[in-house]
Amino acid sequence: MFTHLLALNPGRQMIVRIDIAGGNVDEFVTGVTAFPDGIVVDARTGLVYWTNMGAPRPAGDRPPRSEADLNFSVRNGSLERVRLDGTGREVVVAEGGFVTGKQLAGAWARNRLYWSDREGAAVRSLLLDTFEVRDELVVAHTEAERLSEVNQCVGVAVDERNGHLYWTQKGPSDGGQGRILRSPLDVPAGRYHDVEVLWSGLPEPIDLELDLDAGLLYWTDRGAPPRGNTLNRAEIGDPGGAVDIVADGFHEAIGLALDPAAGVVYVSDLSGEIRAVDIAGGAERTVARVPGGVTGIAGL
Repeated sequence: MFTHLLALNPGRQMIVRIDIAGGNVDEFVTGVTAFPDGIVVDARTGLVYWTNMGAPRPAGDRPPRSEADLNFSVRNGSLERVRLDGTGREVVVAEGGFVTGKQLAGAWARNRLYWSDREGAAVRSLLLDTFEVRDELVVAHTEAERLSEVNQCVGVAVDERNGHLYWTQKGPSDGGQGRILRSPLDVPAGRYHDVEVLWSGLPEPIDLELDLDAGLLYWTDRGAPPRGNTLNRAEIGDPGGAVDIVADGFHEAIGLALDPAAGVVYVSDLSGEIRAVDIAGGAERTVARVPGGVTGIAGL
């Protein structure tokens, strides 16, 4: 069971470490200035990896008041890592290695990291032996197609057991065009990915987590209520089937960390609240409130 969470705190440009039982919030890594978004822990090596979206440009003439007023289409995303004791920080993929880094997932049997590149309209991976970046799936190829929100990838999850790659394409904000998709992890050379649309017409799906033993897929949605600003789940074996809203009332839900042993899903939102949600009954409690908002989270 998790005892702590690591949370990306872009407003204060740091990663924080949170004691789940007591709610204490401590600085873990500071000077994280490039809009961190996805985080994962490699328990084998004691290393923490995170993606950076990269510094944005203002989307218009007025001063930005929210993420909607920022333009992240510049190719300046990056990926970093640090030891679990907070030392040894280093760049794994240099700035400009991709466009906009979003959710990050580990496929440890393959020794790979997978992440969604939102404004790059792609899912990419990194071989940890060589730091070689590979395009796993490219949704759009022209700049106009990449900037279309229906093509932009945000969440990602890897099912090594059954050989599947999952991702979200969130669509326009509160647009009801969000989708969750799946394709094989391994595609023979020269073949196209066989892409399945599992769920469509979602408000604005963001991050994903798989519970393979239970046959369930969990995701956050930052779209408009009543189906948005929610934690959701559905049966993996029933594409297009019923979606269960496990918890709602978030303020732009983003990250999630599933702890099956504890029967809990932790959910973060852009207000900085992190909640623990009971899987079986849906009971909730606030673990912490972090000034500056929270994007991705990972359990320890």
